[in-house]
Amino acid sequence: MDSATFDFFYDLSSPYSYLASTQLRGISERTGARPRLYPITLGGLRKATGHQIPPPQQLSYMAQDTARWAQKYGVPMQIPKAFPVSTILPLRTVVAAARNGGGERAMQALFRAYWGEGEDISDPALVERVLRDASLDGKRLVAMAAEQDVKDELRKNTDLALARGVFGVPTIFVGERSFWGNDRLEFVESALRQAPLAK
Repeated sequence: MDSATFDFFYDLSSPYSYLASTQLRGISERTGARPRLYPITLGGLRKATGHQIPPPQQLSYMAQDTARWAQKYGVPMQIPKAFPVSTILPLRTVVAAARNGGGERAMQALFRAYWGEGEDISDPALVERVLRDASLDGKRLVAMAAEQDVKDELRKNTDLALARGVFGVPTIFVGERSFWGNDRLEFVESALRQAPLAK
């Protein structure tokens, strides 16, 4: 019997993507569905959809709001000193890690480093160390981030997100039904319980 799946589109730069990522394991344990992870570039999404970077007032609200969610989930959360930063390099290392089954481990380690510990994940040396500490070959993955096929795959993920109507992250799909934001995970779980097992 095939397991059900759900698609998780995210960018490491998104605090709400981080918060949602901390809940994926629980959703899988409760529903039997496994996540398919799609790292994308929020900058590319914004450029294509015309969305702007949030104004200072919204960023101030987000700092308070994400702290509330982190307390609810029981996970560490802080606004990094270096924010925003380019997440292109770490996203590409996640793409590279996924080729050997390490995509989720790389994603979780980098999310934790940035949003849990406030580290600057645009720093290649830091990315290498974080991945190494997650029992991945950090040096090799950082090197692979410069390979054209890895760059192309990240771009294709972003194009796929746009084609499926994604305008922000995290966006989760159960079949063709989309749910935007970590505050919609309850609906994701409900949809998974109702969905027939799919390939």
